[in-house]
Amino acid sequence: MVMGIFVRPQALDYKARNFKMLIAGQWADGAEGRELDRNSPAHGVLVSRYASATKQDAERAIAAARKAFDEDHWPNMTGAERAAILLKAADMIDARREELATLDALEAGKPISQCRGEIEGAADIWRYAAALARDLHGESYNTLGSTTLGVVLREPIGVVSIITPWNFPFLIVSQKLPFALAAGCTTVVKPSELSSGSTLVLGEILMEAGVPEGVVNIIVGTGPEAGAPLLEHPDVDMISFTGSTGVGKLAMRNASATLKKVSLELGGKNPQIVFPDADLDAFVDAAVFGANFNAGECCNAGSRLILHASIADEVTARIVELSTKVRVGDPMDPATQVGAIITPQHLEKISTYVAGASEAGASVALGGESIDLGAGDFMAPTIISGVTPDMAVAREEVFGPVLSVLTFNTEAEAISIANAVDYGLSAAVWSRDFDTCITIGRKVRAGTVWVNTFMDGASELPFGGYRQSGLGRELGRHAVEDYTETKTLNMHTGPRTNWWVPRS
Repeated sequence: MVMGIFVRPQALDYKARNFKMLIAGQWADGAEGRELDRNSPAHGVLVSRYASATKQDAERAIAAARKAFDEDHWPNMTGAERAAILLKAADMIDARREELATLDALEAGKPISQCRGEIEGAADIWRYAAALARDLHGESYNTLGSTTLGVVLREPIGVVSIITPWNFPFLIVSQKLPFALAAGCTTVVKPSELSSGSTLVLGEILMEAGVPEGVVNIIVGTGPEAGAPLLEHPDVDMISFTGSTGVGKLAMRNASATLKKVSLELGGKNPQIVFPDADLDAFVDAAVFGANFNAGECCNAGSRLILHASIADEVTARIVELSTKVRVGDPMDPATQVGAIITPQHLEKISTYVAGASEAGASVALGGESIDLGAGDFMAPTIISGVTPDMAVAREEVFGPVLSVLTFNTEAEAISIANAVDYGLSAAVWSRDFDTCITIGRKVRAGTVWVNTFMDGASELPFGGYRQSGLGRELGRHAVEDYTETKTLNMHTGPRTNWWVPRS
């Protein structure tokens, strides 16, 4: 059953942009002169053309970052000096918000209203990172005896490879890059080749803001050609990667050869557990939002509902009704809530999960099909009821606007279902009983647990997952520390007893 409000993509009055890569402070073509084209997944027209990087280009970028770290002054600048540059960049991000949002909307198929909000949120992250640049500190120990003083320093780790995905092009690079810069690191950034435009504009902003040459290098290319060297090269000290769990595992394997530090933000299969005493009006809205935000192409998507059996039928019916009012279609229409699916291949993958659920005995209560809007790749909001924990649609990351409905009878059963997947990124619990919320919050294995809300966030709050959802945390007051090494200075004063004493 396909019902809803669908908005046909309108003809674009947009001139495609040509981008080069940023290496050692210079905008350059690739060594082999190749290019990558990106067409809008909503409109089917050319949006961007990139210089395509090869291994040789990646190695040039790494060499520039290595030189900037080892020989230039960026790591030795004061925190205040680095903070001033980050704050200037944040102001320039705000000033170019519409340009950045338009690129993300066109390249990734995201609703323009959502993109504008993401750029605003990203600017806030840059300002928060700037504050942390001035607050990064170590420890001192004056309790080790009269002849010993211990000082623990935090030093920038060095060259960081930052690899970002296509679904939140500007927001996710802003969850990584400003903290690496705040710590004094130098970087090579590789955004997804499907949505690199806004990251390259960020390169323009950073150069104008005063980031020295070679501190931020940006290349565009495929994973095997441009990404692999960033994972393997011995001159790279750390990898910060956001993407699928499968590629995250590959990143760990490649990094192991040189024992690089690795920070991974990977997939999720995030449950919302709902008890009968919950504010169901608020929850129904959150459920529809959690399933359809960013067309479900979101690691934090609320893709699993775990409903108490006594309310499951009523709540599912209400979610179906509200989902028919979601506006799907042209991402450039400010009223659109769900835009295009990133590629035809990904749309096919989503449809395969829905078909598999039906074959396994679940029921498609709404949607389940792609939508022909005359151009682009679109998926109807989809709700699948009668799902059991063993089904693939309940265990694997669909990464589309697909909501699976499961049921429980006891608190212990709800916790068991929530934890019965390989992921542990986020979760939510809905109840007016504070004891219930605290119990669920402590027993569900997830990096973030929302209580009577869903997918809220702030720059101050750490983000990351348990188990196969990743390693490490982004955001929060300790985010900048992720990009540092800890050094102990153990200092002795006065005479020291000789270990070797000559015999008489």
